[in-house]
Amino acid sequence: MAIVGQLQTLTVVKLVSFGAFLDGGEQGEILIPQRYIENDLNVDDEIEVFVYTDSEDRLIATTERPYAYVGDFAYLKVVESSKFGSFLDWGLPKDLLLPYSEQHHKVTDGQSYIVRLYLDESSQRVAASSRIDRFLDIEPIEYEVGEQVDLMIAEQTDMGYKAIINGKHWGLIFENEIFTQLYKGSRCQGYVKRIRPDNKIDLSLNKVGKAKLDDLESKIIQKLIANDGFIAMTDKSPPKAIYALFGVSKKAYKKTVGILYKSQKITLEDNGIRLVTGQTVNPWQEQAATPSEKQTPNPWQKSKHNK
Repeated sequence: MAIVGQLQTLTVVKLVSFGAFLDGGEQGEILIPQRYIENDLNVDDEIEVFVYTDSEDRLIATTERPYAYVGDFAYLKVVESSKFGSFLDWGLPKDLLLPYSEQHHKVTDGQSYIVRLYLDESSQRVAASSRIDRFLDIEPIEYEVGEQVDLMIAEQTDMGYKAIINGKHWGLIFENEIFTQLYKGSRCQGYVKRIRPDNKIDLSLNKVGKAKLDDLESKIIQKLIANDGFIAMTDKSPPKAIYALFGVSKKAYKKTVGILYKSQKITLEDNGIRLVTGQTVNPWQEQAATPSEKQTPNPWQKSKHNK
C-alpha cells in the first residue's frame, strides 16, 4: 500500500503515453508523470518515489525529493499567503500548506519557520504545523547521559538555545556550552549532558564526562604530533582560539592539559605545551589519571620556573 508523504518503492502496473501507473495497493493506481521518468520503465519494474496530492488533490508520484517527509521537522520559507493559510517551499512544484489553524503565530511571507509535516487523514493532503510543542515530549525519555543525539536548533532564549532531540523531545544547550555560531533550523550532533528530575534535558555540543576528556586527550596528542610536538596554547589563550583548535571550552582544555601533564605525557612552557619525547599516538591508553590528578586547576602555575 502506498504511504502518502513518504519515500517508497512501488511497482509499475501500466504504461501510458504521459507516464506510468504504479501499484498503490488500497490507494489504487498512482500516476507518475512522464517528466519524472528518466529511464525506460517496463511493467513490473520497481521505482522509488514520493507520493503526495497534486493541485487537483489526486495522488501523484514523483522521483523528486521534498526537503522533509511526514513526521519530520523542517525549517521552511513562506512563499505566499492566501485565504486558506500560508504556503511553504518544500522542494516540490506544489507548495506545502500551513493552515491558519496550525500557525503558532502569524507568519510573514519570505521568512522561514520551523514546522512539522503531518498527513491530514480526511483529505490525504500533506500539510504543516508550526504548533510544534504538541508533537514533542510525548514519548517517555529513554536517553542515557552521554548519548549522542541528532539536534535541530529551534530558537534562542535568555539561557541558550532550545533544540529538538531526535525529532521527539525538547532540550536546552546553555549559553556557556556554546562556542560556535548556531542558526535556527540548522542540524548538528549533540550529547545528553543531564536529565533533570522534572525530565528537562540539558545538552552539550561535545562529548560529556570521561568520554569528553578521553576524546580531547586524543585530539591534543594528535595535534602535538602533527605540529612537531608543540602547540602555542596556554591557560591564557582566548577561549575562541581554543575552541577553533579543539572545539571545546577553555575549562575543558585546561582540565585535560592538567591530566596529560600529571601523567607526564606533556610538559608545560610559558608559551604553550610540548609533547614528551617517545609518546605514541594513543598515550592516554597507557595510564589513567587519578582523581587527584583531575583536580589540578592550573598546571601552568607549577611550571613557570621549570622551563
